Amino acid sequence: MAIIHVDMDAFFASVEQRDNPELRGKPVAVGGRPDQRGVVATASYEARRFGVHSAMAMATAVKLCPGLVIVPTNHNKYKEVSDVIMEIFHTYTPLVEPLSLDEAFLDVRGSEKLFGPPEFIGGEIQRRIKEELQLSASVGIGPNKFIAKLASDYLKPRGFTVIPQEKVLEFLAPLPVEKIWGTGLKTADKLKRIGVYTIGQLRELPQSFLEDGFGKYGSVLYEFARGEDTRPVKPYREAKSVGKEITFAEDVRDMDKLRQTLRRLTEKIGRSLRRDNVKCGSVTLKIKYPDRKLVTRTEGLTEPTNLTGIIYATVTRLLDKHCKPPVRLIGLSCGKLTREQIITLFPDEQKVKEERITAALDKLKDRYGEEVVKVASLLDKRK
Repeated sequence: MAIIHVDMDAFFASVEQRDNPELRGKPVAVGGRPDQRGVVATASYEARRFGVHSAMAMATAVKLCPGLVIVPTNHNKYKEVSDVIMEIFHTYTPLVEPLSLDEAFLDVRGSEKLFGPPEFIGGEIQRRIKEELQLSASVGIGPNKFIAKLASDYLKPRGFTVIPQEKVLEFLAPLPVEKIWGTGLKTADKLKRIGVYTIGQLRELPQSFLEDGFGKYGSVLYEFARGEDTRPVKPYREAKSVGKEITFAEDVRDMDKLRQTLRRLTEKIGRSLRRDNVKCGSVTLKIKYPDRKLVTRTEGLTEPTNLTGIIYATVTRLLDKHCKPPVRLIGLSCGKLTREQIITLFPDEQKVKEERITAALDKLKDRYGEEVVKVASLLDKRK
């Protein structure tokens, strides 16, 4: 039993309530404005009693909870708090795998001689977060990542749950199949149609049956139902893609406005890729229509790039080919990320020129700010 999962309780909302005493005890939702199709990023536990939850449309949240206090997101502040939390984790082990700003796995197998058993380390982490940051966290401890994550969620908020190896099957048996990591609504519905509602019932099915019905994921279901998980804690998790999107306050029919929005998003993504010395091998366009139908289209690149111009040309090509306005949301993501450098004997002169110009512009922005240079298409058009 050496894996700890720490999950902050209603993280964004709790930070806002900590920093503003007037919000304490009130239902709070952090996210976008309801009149601009905002979405709930995090809801305080007071708001959750009314059925408000993350990823819910803020307009729906306000209807469920008329006294809801809406606070805009402040990612810089949450990142600063998260950095302190991660420092606390690293006090006890270098094997820390962050899943997001507010949760992480810790492998403490090599730390027991120094700090004591996992239960003590987990308790110290929970205590320090409360005393040093005035925030609460839930802690789960188990023999592997799957069990530790389930344990941290078991008694939220301020939970502390330890599941030793000999109690794993007993702990899992009554839990609904939706609790299995990676099981979405479709998989859960398919299991329920054959009379499987709990993990205990799932455990009774043979592996061959699950593989026939669910393919490769069938073997995962078989192992998780038995509390088996061989995935290691990975201290450094390389992102598989980087993306940005925007929900419009009103549906957009103007293709030029959509292109301008994509240009703005591409500028930000390109800067992010170059700052991290990463290139992408594919570009994906994401469109959501007023009826909430979601469409994604991807185009592979002939060679990896982090140049804004190439990314923008690719995503606008996808836009022109697949977009049917009006549009509610638009976004793009860059996938197949790599740090490998491709050396060519006959470099493209135009591309080399663009790389030099881009590098010069990045230096200007680093020194004077993002607004120092703008693409002409992003400038305000005045009559």
